[in-house]
Amino acid sequence: MNFSTHKFFPDRLFAALLLALTVLAMALPQAAAKPLRLMAYGDSLIHGYGLGPGETFPDQLQDALDEAGYDVTVINAGNSGETTAGGRARLDWSLAESPDAVLLLLGANDMLRGIDPAEAKANLSAIIEALQARDIEILLAGMRAQPGLGADYVDAFNALYPALAETYQVPLYPFFLEGVAAVPPLNQSDGLHPNADGVARIVEAILPSVTGLLDQLREAPR
Repeated sequence: MNFSTHKFFPDRLFAALLLALTVLAMALPQAAAKPLRLMAYGDSLIHGYGLGPGETFPDQLQDALDEAGYDVTVINAGNSGETTAGGRARLDWSLAESPDAVLLLLGANDMLRGIDPAEAKANLSAIIEALQARDIEILLAGMRAQPGLGADYVDAFNALYPALAETYQVPLYPFFLEGVAAVPPLNQSDGLHPNADGVARIVEAILPSVTGLLDQLREAPR
């Protein structure tokens, strides 16, 4: 009997098995990275007041990101009529969606109701702090006050978004309705809410800010 054959057979079998497993591993496709979850959090401008399926901001943003090749799920967390206080109150249960990033758009209804900008700023501060405590990235979208509210109110309201962005070091998209506000063909009959074409204009304009946030999120260790 050749004892050397018995001695080395297990080693050869192990080597062959290891080689087979290595080849198999190389042949398998790389596991896809987990899709990012972007939550659009805000009021009727997010929720899609007066719009149909596929026309809302989250829907059109999802389409634009898909077309750009981003593996992202956009979550519609808008609530029509929401103030900053309301957004602050419902934040915890909204975060059950487990977002990686939040596009934060609140304040328009505070402005329309004449709520003190200092109160809106305090509520937005609390929201931002809660998100940052959970390591959730933020894109802050600003609004602008209507001129008829008076110079003091307009100045105080318009200043709160840049101040928040600086304080918390978050990216700011200065005016969500840029190029759409006060443009009748891009708005519904109430003159306040964008129509589907208006939303398309918003998405086109804000998309680089959104993709910049997502690129940064992908590159950061999680």
